[in-house]
Amino acid sequence: MAGLDPEDWEELKAQGHQMLEDMLENIRHVSQGPVWQPMPASVREAFKTAPLPDTGQELGTLYQQFASMVQPYAVGNRHPRFMGWVHGGGTAQGMLAEMLAAGLNANLGGRDHAPVEVERMVIRWAAEMFGFPPEATGLLVTGSSMANFIAILTATRNVADGQALRQHGVGGRRLVGYAGESAHGCVARAFDMAGLGEQALRRVPMDATFRMDMTALESLIAQDRAAGFEPFLVVGTAGTVDTGSIDPLDALADLAAREGMWFHVDGAFGALAKLAPDLAPLLAGLERADSLAFDFHKWAQVPYDAGCVLVREPGRQAAAFAQSLAYLSREDRGLAAGAPWFCDLGPDLSRGFRALKVWFALAGFGARELGQVVTRSCALARGLASQVQAIPRLELLAPVTLNVVCLRVVVPEVDDLDWLNGELVKDLQVSGVVAPSTTRIGGVLAIRVALVNHRTTEADVTILLDALHSFLEVRLAHVKMMKTLESLAGA
Repeated sequence: MAGLDPEDWEELKAQGHQMLEDMLENIRHVSQGPVWQPMPASVREAFKTAPLPDTGQELGTLYQQFASMVQPYAVGNRHPRFMGWVHGGGTAQGMLAEMLAAGLNANLGGRDHAPVEVERMVIRWAAEMFGFPPEATGLLVTGSSMANFIAILTATRNVADGQALRQHGVGGRRLVGYAGESAHGCVARAFDMAGLGEQALRRVPMDATFRMDMTALESLIAQDRAAGFEPFLVVGTAGTVDTGSIDPLDALADLAAREGMWFHVDGAFGALAKLAPDLAPLLAGLERADSLAFDFHKWAQVPYDAGCVLVREPGRQAAAFAQSLAYLSREDRGLAAGAPWFCDLGPDLSRGFRALKVWFALAGFGARELGQVVTRSCALARGLASQVQAIPRLELLAPVTLNVVCLRVVVPEVDDLDWLNGELVKDLQVSGVVAPSTTRIGGVLAIRVALVNHRTTEADVTILLDALHSFLEVRLAHVKMMKTLESLAGA
């Protein structure tokens, strides 16, 4: 063997072709298996106790272990009835793009090579999608958690005398920002990691439609200014985790301009509703944001991971991250040309070729078809909400803005409805038939259904409701039996 390359390339090709064919067939028929199934204790124990290998194993042996120990027990988001979290279902085309990218093994931190131009093209397309100027800067990252972090750091470094913060830290600057009570937890975490402290993020109350209350926001800003704090950032959410609601982005843009604050939008999944003509008006004002975080691996169905951050004004992102180190010097030609590099726009020096799978999704399906995926998901959600409202033992807990439906089983036979709804969700998940999740709406436990997979159909929604009804009947029968036994014991 020369290095780590195979001695027999033909044997490797045969094994690779088999693996590729098997995986494509697995994706093709994914709906025929369970959404999720628990990992057996023996498999979990095998991972926990496996020693560091001293000698290597054949590729075929490793593939058999993958097929028996990993593939059957994945999270299940490729399945059309994975409905608990906003995870994209992926595509076969995306898998192939990942294979090609891995074959190139390109580092997109810098240097002058074609993969960098692919990412620049994807960022330019993203800017066009959301109404940002063509000169906007951006970066593909792991997901919206990192995208939000980069945007908040960029906002911090662009306050008055912000460059001094890069050298001396935030020190005594009493910087504060604002986000709705339902904003994703990664926003508060970004404040923590940025050295601002989580308490520097003010949580703004929500209105009756689960959107940020503008009157409450203005009051908080006024109070903070009077107390000597420095409001610098407001974060609007386009598609909240719990209900899918959208903050009043236009009003937030107006307020940010009036108050001299940075306006950031966390659009992890909801921003891509811009691609759906029937839903795009809900996002009016997003195009005015100073920065935007969103994920291609959700509604755009790009394989994980593929998040993105956009910054409207050129130079703002580089002001937060660019370095001047001898070993990163830029040249006018050769491999060290092509500045600015992506490592000037974020914290990572080593970066994979995420852009290839994003390119294949945007160019392979087109913005129109991806927008139709969004439209269909939201139509399914509205249809489910209508059915919930028509079923006596079900209650709709929040308006359906996009693709998230929050419902609750309400029956007189059970005193602890939080317990009942929580157990029903676990019953559904363990059955492998369908996988919703839970959240809390108005202080009560809700069954949360998030419809984002491009493979999900009306038939899958029907299966969800039928399965929920079946498990409810089983639970109620058990409750009745226990009450009967208690009554007999008391007699």
